Amino acid sequence: MERTVSQKLTALLKMQSIDSKMDELKKMRGDLPEEVQDLEDEIAGYETRIDKFNRETKGWEDEISAKKQRKKDADKLILKYKDQQMNVRNNREYDALSKEVESEELEIQLADKKIKEAKAKIESKKGEIDKTKQILDERQKDLAGKKEELDSLLNESQDEETKLLKDREKQSKNIEDRLMRSYNKIRKNAINGLAVVSVKRDACGGCFNVVPPQRQAEIRERKKIIVCEHCGRILADVEEVVVEEKPKKTTRRKKAAK
Repeated sequence: MERTVSQKLTALLKMQSIDSKMDELKKMRGDLPEEVQDLEDEIAGYETRIDKFNRETKGWEDEISAKKQRKKDADKLILKYKDQQMNVRNNREYDALSKEVESEELEIQLADKKIKEAKAKIESKKGEIDKTKQILDERQKDLAGKKEELDSLLNESQDEETKLLKDREKQSKNIEDRLMRSYNKIRKNAINGLAVVSVKRDACGGCFNVVPPQRQAEIRERKKIIVCEHCGRILADVEEVVVEEKPKKTTRRKKAAK
């Protein structure tokens, strides 16, 4: 069934009321949700860094093992070449074996240098790991405290928020999709989350710019959806200002002296 403009505006006002109440609940939580998310992201970053450091350390440890094995192989070859030198037939063969021995001795020296460098890198990286773990522990304690605080606030408002979400879902069925999309878009772009407002004291309830009398008359009629020409919010109603009359002062006549 096609709804009248007046019914649509009433439905939008109810939706805005529900969303404003939900905004208030979120406001009570302050920046806690963002702070918790930031801490979780920071902790994930530190854990990734520690994992990277451990992989680098493992790589250097593997390199040390490989170099130590290379030294053992070189020692065996040196013994082999020296044994062969005892049975050479000429100086040429002896010199060739001597060069092989020198080559393996150089390999041992190079392996020792690489092992020393790798150990220094491991020692330095372990220092970075310890420092990062210390920061990680501090952040995890901060996160636990923030989460406890946030959970406490969520528990306090959980029932109310659940009810508001149900009310919102129910109310959204009274608003056509096209109008709901427009409402959500305006609300998303509004700093205070207000997409539907009333005219108060001749001004838009969202941006507080003056709404001309003729425009206010059209809004009162509720024959079409009107938006504020300054901020684009939907103007759904005009709040009438009731001027209270001050009681008239009564003057007492003085009694004539007898």
